[in-house]
Amino acid sequence: MIMASEVACTRNESPPRPYYPSMPTYPKGIVVDEEKCMQATALFSVIGMTCSACAASVEKAVKRLPGIKQAAVDVLNHRAQVVFCPAFVNEEEIRETIEDAGFQAKLITEEVNAERSSQVCRIHIRELNCVSCSITLEYYLSALHGVQKALVELSNEHLQVHYDPRILTHTSILDAVKDIGFDGVLISTGEEEISRIHLQINRLDHKESTIVVDSIKALRGVHEISFDAESNKISISYEPDLIGVRDFVETIESSGPENVKATIFLERSGEREDEIKQYYTCFIWSLVFTIPVFLTSMVLMYVPGIKRILDAKAVNMLTVGSILRWVLSTPVQFIIGRRFYTGSYKAVRRGSANMDVLIALGTNAAYFYSVYSVLRAATSPNFESSDFFETSSMLISFILLGKFLEVLAKGRTSEAIEKLINLSPETATLLTTDDEGRVLKEEEMDNRLVQKNDVLKIVPGAKVPCDGHVVWGQSHVNESMITGESMPVAKRKGDRVIGGTVNTNGVLHVKATKVGSESALAQIVRLVESAQMAKAPVQKLADHISRFFVPLVIVASICTWFGWFAAGKLNGYPKSWIPTSMDRFELALEFGISVMVIACPCALGLATPTAVMVATGVGASQGVLIKGGHALETTHKVNSEHPLAKAIVEHAEKCRQDEERPVWAEAHNFESITGHGVKANVEGKQVLVGNKSLMLNNNVDIPLQAEQILAEAEALAQTGILASIDGQLLGIFAISDPLKPGAREAIAILKSMKVESIIVTGDNLGTAKAIAKEVGIERVIAEAKPQDKADKVRELQAAGNVVAMVGDGINDSPALVAADVGMAIGAGTDIAIEAADIVLMKSNLEDVVTAIHLSRKTLFRIRLNYVWALGYNILGIPLAAGVLFPFTGFRLPPWLAGGAMAASSVSVVCSSLLLKNYKRPKVLATLEKRTGKLLE
Repeated sequence: MIMASEVACTRNESPPRPYYPSMPTYPKGIVVDEEKCMQATALFSVIGMTCSACAASVEKAVKRLPGIKQAAVDVLNHRAQVVFCPAFVNEEEIRETIEDAGFQAKLITEEVNAERSSQVCRIHIRELNCVSCSITLEYYLSALHGVQKALVELSNEHLQVHYDPRILTHTSILDAVKDIGFDGVLISTGEEEISRIHLQINRLDHKESTIVVDSIKALRGVHEISFDAESNKISISYEPDLIGVRDFVETIESSGPENVKATIFLERSGEREDEIKQYYTCFIWSLVFTIPVFLTSMVLMYVPGIKRILDAKAVNMLTVGSILRWVLSTPVQFIIGRRFYTGSYKAVRRGSANMDVLIALGTNAAYFYSVYSVLRAATSPNFESSDFFETSSMLISFILLGKFLEVLAKGRTSEAIEKLINLSPETATLLTTDDEGRVLKEEEMDNRLVQKNDVLKIVPGAKVPCDGHVVWGQSHVNESMITGESMPVAKRKGDRVIGGTVNTNGVLHVKATKVGSESALAQIVRLVESAQMAKAPVQKLADHISRFFVPLVIVASICTWFGWFAAGKLNGYPKSWIPTSMDRFELALEFGISVMVIACPCALGLATPTAVMVATGVGASQGVLIKGGHALETTHKVNSEHPLAKAIVEHAEKCRQDEERPVWAEAHNFESITGHGVKANVEGKQVLVGNKSLMLNNNVDIPLQAEQILAEAEALAQTGILASIDGQLLGIFAISDPLKPGAREAIAILKSMKVESIIVTGDNLGTAKAIAKEVGIERVIAEAKPQDKADKVRELQAAGNVVAMVGDGINDSPALVAADVGMAIGAGTDIAIEAADIVLMKSNLEDVVTAIHLSRKTLFRIRLNYVWALGYNILGIPLAAGVLFPFTGFRLPPWLAGGAMAASSVSVVCSSLLLKNYKRPKVLATLEKRTGKLLE
């Protein structure tokens, strides 16, 4: 295990191949000069194609039009690309021709060669019960034209769909979810460049609503507006750079009738709480009916007086006790247990099977055999009935209890996201200032009404409402809740602040730069949510097993029943084995039902996602943002590098700080040469600033004295930067990037974890070796260009190493992408952060240790979950089938088997929740205390 990364793959998509040769392209009698005819290209979205025959019919219809040069249809992506001569045909005629062929067509206005766009919508799926349901949902949505990827997170019942907005809309995705058999609620559409807000208006009639809607439409930056008269809700799509929510509220209240008020519409959030409440209510009602069933069948039968009443004959051999149990268990079976019938129907309709199918089959077998038994007793003068009503009702009750506990536990796995969301304050103080910046008015308002460029007042102890920069005042801000950095950070004019952090001791005036979904806090929440959606490779095993699990269990259950029944018929076991209250058929039926209901595919499905969800939340609280299960599974570490140009600029500004208004000469023909330096023309002279190779490549002589200065700088772990004007070397900058306190110790800890650290840098060899020696790194690769870094990563991977790359600059991006795990320093460039799998918010090397340590703890927990889930089924199914019965007389009643099944899912979730107690290695805590004192 060594350095960094994830392999990036690019695919060159060739244009679709035509099915037919070109037909005559122009009307008869018209001669057209092909070279002079201007060609145009149109791209269409064609909906309704299912096979190559459909594509062929579209292509043939289009080619019959005059002026068509070429037509190619891509059935997989549901596209048609047409090259035509506009003098004879236009896009609308082509579109109509496609529709005449029996398909829906829409012109895509973007460039044909442009990269296919992608958006992501998030949907909450109600009553997503097991891994089989999630796999089915993913399978059918992935096959939907326009869908690029569909991911289901069973733990929090969220669906994430990557789709092409030129083919699909989030509405059509919701419709598809409904058609598959699930209820979905839209969480977000992914249209990041356009914001959407819903406002609640207290009262408006039709005429007044028309005036308000027209007034909002007239505002600059408004894209779309709709009004729901039933709920008095107005929905607005807008550009946040041009307009904001507060403008809408003011427009509504000024254009509407007197006393009209507009507030932000609060969508019902709390589906998890509703689900918990539903399961709790169902469980309580099931107990109301099940407890009497249990008492009449297993307890009161031993009370002499009551036993006589229960055994009393009502009709022929039908007893009062059987009637009571039938009446009491029926509501449990068909009303309280209705959710299992609904889930089974939807699953079977899709051609799949899930846990609901097992429960429905098991309870129905017990219930309807009992109905048969009591009806036969009622019509027979000598048949004594033996029912299983307590089995069906108690089984449903125990499963509802297990689902209630499971939902409770799963709710705790998403507490990290809830804590992040709650960091944002409810209110903000808006300042109104004059042209000279003097405060004219203060106003407290809803934090969600903050707009870009607002100036906000943050008093000591208050939370920062949004991202921005300080325009007045100085203070210290506690950013630990965002970055994990324990020490408060000093802030003064010009410094950046992050929404959700806490101002400690001074008053600050902050100008808002990023609000709402653009804020760092919102982005972190989205990143953590996306990470929890991403499947770890280890989950493939569970998905594969789950596809065949339920059918195999049904077969095993039938085989169990048949085996015991056949053995009984053939006298394969003594009659003394059969309980006095049963016959051979009933004993075999009990074993078969127990097998069916004890098997649990859900435990397998929850093993990985619950652990990933908890771990990513824990990582975020530690300042380590992990972008998915893949990164968690493959994380192992290495090096970081820092840019130097900023140090030179700041030094130059410092040299002229005594001047009132220093004037800097303008640079022309500026060029950045990656891995070497920069060059430009300044006041008619060519200026070069960079390393030794830049000078040599531009024929700049480096005298012996300069060589000595460079050697001395390198020996001191400093980077030598040379400057020349018109081919003459005039200066050398010796720049040192001081090691962070604790860097050497962090490298030593990594070594103890059997992680080899390597420095890969664009710096010169002397400086790199000096730094490596100081921190205890043995392998050094210096003077590496961006592509060289990526090549080195691949070389290490080819040698069988799992490579992590730690970087912060644009020139680190290729290596970050190439590595198995890319780790970006939080203070680095946006490009590096985008390319990485893990973001280290505190910019500390110690967090690399945290990331690796958390990864190992998470994988251990996932494996433990799998051992338990698989072990439970491997041991439980034979036990339910009666393997021990011939030797010990022990048999597992179906209701107890159902309780064990429910408990298995709860136990896996609780196992994952133990990750919430994760603590960083003790040696890191000691190191942080020591480095904190040094910084003070």
